[in-house]
Amino acid sequence: MDADVYSLDGKAKGKVELPSAFNEDVREELIRRAVLSDESREYQPQGAFKYAGLETSAKYRGRKEAYGSLKNRGQAMLPREVRPEGGWGKVKRIPSAVKGRRAHPPKVEKKLVERMNRKEYRKAMRSAIAATARPELVSSRGHSYEGALPLVVEDGLEKISKTKEMLAALAKLVGKDLERAKSSRKSRSGTRCRKAGTKCAKSVLVVVAGGGALKSARNLAGVNVVKAEDLKVKMLAPGTHAGRLTVYTESALKRVAEVW
Repeated sequence: MDADVYSLDGKAKGKVELPSAFNEDVREELIRRAVLSDESREYQPQGAFKYAGLETSAKYRGRKEAYGSLKNRGQAMLPREVRPEGGWGKVKRIPSAVKGRRAHPPKVEKKLVERMNRKEYRKAMRSAIAATARPELVSSRGHSYEGALPLVVEDGLEKISKTKEMLAALAKLVGKDLERAKSSRKSRSGTRCRKAGTKCAKSVLVVVAGGGALKSARNLAGVNVVKAEDLKVKMLAPGTHAGRLTVYTESALKRVAEVW
């Protein structure tokens, strides 16, 4: 299976043989599992302080006939603060008390990562790569592009270190999709004090082998750039939907063939 190689001017300049991953069957159920697995690795563990609600002098007299028991005093026999001269204070410690401990607080040792077998993940990655060469899947994601897939560009794209130069080069290939993503930028609903105040649609994913493109393309609206060996399924299928519009460089295709 061959693909056209485009120059930075947007014109076809030759052919390149695609890696065997592009001949893989698109397995949407595997891609969905792999994306959820990738996203679960970014969850931040959270939990309550181990002794939250327990740092108090409150204690419970377990025996009814014990000294200081609240039996027959018209008060609930619950853990209470110890007051001077043997007095009893407010109820503490128990979950139903004010400032008491939580019954089942979140724990940092909870297993958050949804693990996936290595061979199964590789299969999902190859399926996601193959989906980038399917025009029907790319268009179903909402990308504005008409032409042959996958998009392969010469290695000169990796040497671009200026954002405006990168934008000019990508505009000759996927200009409509870049405009679609830029025009979709809008404020997030809800509280305005959130860090990420705006959001926009996903546009093209640029896969490179290295170079200045890793910095020059990362600030474009909806555009993501990644090295071939750092590629993840969630980048190729955002939201578990396969078929993201992807641009590969010639060197990146060689790395994809070696790694995947």
